[in-house]
Amino acid sequence: MSFLPVEEQLQIIRRGTTEIIPEAELKAKLEKSRKENKPLRIKLGCDPTRPDLHLGHSVILRKLRQFQDLGHHAILIIGDFTGMIGDPTGQNKTRPALTIEDVRANGKTYFEQASKILDQKKTEIVYNSDWLGKMAFGDVIKLASSYTLARMIERDDFTKRFGNEEPIALHEFLYPLAQGQDSVHLRSDVELGGIDQKFNLLVGRHLQKEASLEQQVCLMMPLLVGTDGVQKMSKSYDNYIGINEQPNNMYGKMLTVPDELIYTYFELLTDIPVEDLPRIKEKAENDPRNAKHLLAWTVTRMYYDEKTADEAKDHFEKTIINKQVPDDIPVFSFPGYESQKLVHIIKTVGFAPSNGEARRLIQQGGVSIDGETVDDVNHEIPFAPDTEIVLKVGKRKFGKLTTE
Repeated sequence: MSFLPVEEQLQIIRRGTTEIIPEAELKAKLEKSRKENKPLRIKLGCDPTRPDLHLGHSVILRKLRQFQDLGHHAILIIGDFTGMIGDPTGQNKTRPALTIEDVRANGKTYFEQASKILDQKKTEIVYNSDWLGKMAFGDVIKLASSYTLARMIERDDFTKRFGNEEPIALHEFLYPLAQGQDSVHLRSDVELGGIDQKFNLLVGRHLQKEASLEQQVCLMMPLLVGTDGVQKMSKSYDNYIGINEQPNNMYGKMLTVPDELIYTYFELLTDIPVEDLPRIKEKAENDPRNAKHLLAWTVTRMYYDEKTADEAKDHFEKTIINKQVPDDIPVFSFPGYESQKLVHIIKTVGFAPSNGEARRLIQQGGVSIDGETVDDVNHEIPFAPDTEIVLKVGKRKFGKLTTE
């Protein structure tokens, strides 16, 4: 195949990156690749501790897709072996290890979702248990001898835990070595990872040198800040947008992103051409409202299609801007001649995970009945025959309450 000129490739690769170590070597690899008409081997490892992905995960997956589009070979490692060790990155305590069955099951779901971003036919899928699981104890000792404890303890989370006199299990030191051994086995030219993976990626580079191999370049991406504008995107913080999010929810959630993150989201999450980003940045600064709608439409279109994105936009305008009730709201039936507490109803229909959360929504003015806000947590609804009530919780949850 014909590769783009190196500077054009670098312009695309640099997009959104936090650090490239060392960039001069990446340029040399790209020049050699173009001269020999041979694609680089790009490695991305994942330990799918959870089977569901959000847009925070898409940042690094999109970078791998960019390498694919440039003609390079993408290798996605499902860490079924390293997942059993448990990477403590970003944690102050040991992460619980999973069984190989758990990780394999999550890995299958992971790839199905990742295929919304990656070119599935051009992605090599490997499981690191295929080589790590075959290592004898003597092999592990030899691997461990190639790295010092002093260097290992330099890793930020180990340093903090050591300073706080928190326990560090010996097997945790094996995780960076195992991930680095992946790079040796696969002879990767470039390894991708979040900025929190910098130490592990550099270990891979070190182990390749120990094995007399050409060293990989380490490319780190930022951790995406969630919709709250404070914490990194995570289901634990409830500030996430799922890759499999329903179109209307995806569009609506994207509009809750703080103005200062609009451009970052465009840069990291969208397929807007790199040459158009300066124009997008100006629009985000001068017209954040419409820029945010463009962002919501673009992301929804990427994971679905233009028609669905248009429908999501229309749904938002109808239900939020014009404050109209959508046509296809779910119907929930309750026994006639019985009164039900509003708190119980909200939880029963699934609009809140608990009675406590339902009370909080009511107290904050986030609940209305037939268009009228209800702020009394003791409010009850009497279900007489032929009752038909429209319940609204938050900005996007509607339900029609009827009698059985």
